[in-house]
Amino acid sequence: MRDTLGGDFPLFFFMAVNKPTYGGQALIEGVMIRGVNVVTMAVRHPTGDIVQRVDTLTIASKNKARQIPFVRGVLILWEMLTIGTKALLWSASVASENEEGESEISGPALWGTMALSLVFGISLFFVSPILLTKLLDMVFHSTPLLSNIIEGIVRLLVFVAYLWLINFVAEIRRVFAYHGAEHMTVHAYENNQPLTVESIRHFNKAHPRCGTAFLLVVMVVSIIAFALLGDPSIYWRIASRILLIPVITGISYEIIRWSGRNASSSWVRFVTGPSLALQSLTTQWPDDDQIEVAVAAMEHALEEDSNAE
Repeated sequence: MRDTLGGDFPLFFFMAVNKPTYGGQALIEGVMIRGVNVVTMAVRHPTGDIVQRVDTLTIASKNKARQIPFVRGVLILWEMLTIGTKALLWSASVASENEEGESEISGPALWGTMALSLVFGISLFFVSPILLTKLLDMVFHSTPLLSNIIEGIVRLLVFVAYLWLINFVAEIRRVFAYHGAEHMTVHAYENNQPLTVESIRHFNKAHPRCGTAFLLVVMVVSIIAFALLGDPSIYWRIASRILLIPVITGISYEIIRWSGRNASSSWVRFVTGPSLALQSLTTQWPDDDQIEVAVAAMEHALEEDSNAE
């Protein structure tokens, strides 16, 4: 997983408003924006130019299954994992001085990268907490319920520790700065403000519908779900964590979607407070050049969607 997790689990927003929904993901030296009909990417080339790319969303991304509660969350996550991984690989190509980043990312490179991301994420955030909890059980002789709760807490601590540690990597901190630029640009769009550096500077780098919030909800939901499973053997315990990922994903998406619909509620803002605090680890304040890249991606998406209509 990466946030560059995100992941990665992609850093995508979920919003229920009358105007079209736009969300995005931080890239290597760039930003991706998912619009209604297109996905646009903007990356700062080493020469200083902004290289852009647009991909049309497939029919599969608009099918009716995406309207089915608890199913749509899994479909959207898979779609964004695919799109996000492809965008990350393309941005790496541009940032490494490939003039246009035109090398096609598909086949073994794409699927291999996605497989490695999934294996890494599942191993770190689902399997390792089980093994750590088993060691603790041997010392404290916990009850099955307490053991499952401890496992969930360990998983949450591993997640936070991972985010804290990767902030020491300079390249990751730059990606997180683009993450902040993307959030601030989406804030400006949602508030009908001009997409200029000066206007965007007034907005917060945290966003209540960020992918970080989704990941935090997944962690909390997993504590409740796994606590109901009793004390199976370690093999079934590991298998159940993997097999239930789609279920937990579907539930977590509906919670995020619901909180988005009720974002004006004071108690919903209180509940979502931890996710905003956690974004201090996954976002950095961007410089003007990084905001310009985010604006380029957003304006390109708005223009393409307008042309499609």
